[in-house]
Amino acid sequence: MIFLFQTVLTFFGIDSEDGIDLFTLKNLTHFLVGFSWTAISLYSNLENLFLLYFISFLVGSVFVFTFLFLMKQFGKLSEDNSFQISSCIGKIAEVYLTIPENKTGFGKVMLSVNGSFKELDAMTEFEKILTGQKVKIIRIENNTILFVEKI
Repeated sequence: MIFLFQTVLTFFGIDSEDGIDLFTLKNLTHFLVGFSWTAISLYSNLENLFLLYFISFLVGSVFVFTFLFLMKQFGKLSEDNSFQISSCIGKIAEVYLTIPENKTGFGKVMLSVNGSFKELDAMTEFEKILTGQKVKIIRIENNTILFVEKI
């Protein structure tokens, strides 16, 4: 029962551990499940108790290391999709609100970053850029304002 409870908590990410550690309640539970299942299964077939305990110990250890291996592999599946404005440099965007010429005001551009659309403030050092035109993002100021040029 504890094994099932620990497994469910682990797969839903509710367990309280930050990293992968060898000596935890979870791993003890996995070891004891492997050890006891093997010992109970082979008890009537093996008369040598040392061999029975040795094989049970090996199977319990395999349970623990299999679990650790799986958790490490699942950890590699994580992906950081947080928005970083610096990832916009060099991207192509579409003007959403007209951008005034020569840094006299702000306009807005729409662009796709990491699969989601963002509407961001933009300025240009050149001529006015009208709504619907394509622009290239050349730099970022104050970590919030995109500087663009017409394509």
